[in-house]
Amino acid sequence: MLVYTPFWETLRNSSESTYSLINRHHISSSTIDKLRKNKPLNTTTLNDLCRILDCPIQNIVQYVPSKDDQLL
Repeated sequence: MLVYTPFWETLRNSSESTYSLINRHHISSSTIDKLRKNKPLNTTTLNDLCRILDCPIQNIVQYVPSKDDQLL
């Protein structure tokens, strides 16, 4: 399962806020909601967040094994 816990820490340590992400960088409020609820995001959005926050992907998302992961 992918979790966005690192994103919130990165955001807290940056000069950005959810308000600036939405209003200045045009990240949708639904994307912010997906981050809050650990819902899937596309790679373009993850790339945008890395660019805006000037950070590597591991500062946005983390993989945590879960028994709810889809079996292949």
